[in-house]
Amino acid sequence: MTTPIFMPTPSTQVRWWWKPPAWCAVAAGRVLAKIPPARLRRVLESVSAGARPATAQEAQRALDAVLSSSLRCRGEYCLQRSIATALLCRLAGTWPEFRVGAQSQPFRAHAWVSVNGTAVGELPETIRGLGTLLLIPPRPVTR
Repeated sequence: MTTPIFMPTPSTQVRWWWKPPAWCAVAAGRVLAKIPPARLRRVLESVSAGARPATAQEAQRALDAVLSSSLRCRGEYCLQRSIATALLCRLAGTWPEFRVGAQSQPFRAHAWVSVNGTAVGELPETIRGLGTLLLIPPRPVTR
């Protein structure tokens, strides 16, 4: 978003069968990162419906696949990276908590995914001091 945050390389080797879905998620993330925030919220809430909550391992695996599939997502494009990670989780039937946060002094903004309130693949100082502006939690089907 505004603060340059560079992600490390993936924490584990990504299996070959995760690459094509990751490329699709990265491409969709690039398109969705350009739409207005209110519309992005509606789209992601719709996509998250019916998904079970992702575990930390599932979210990390999706993040690793995104990072290994896109040099762009390793750089400053945190919104695209977090959207792609959430979408890749959704392809596997899960949904992490999608978050966008900001602080005012000095202004900085960042997007990330978390599980049970714990950021996945982020350094603690990266999200320290950020207030959550947008949170899209998993919405499992209730019967």
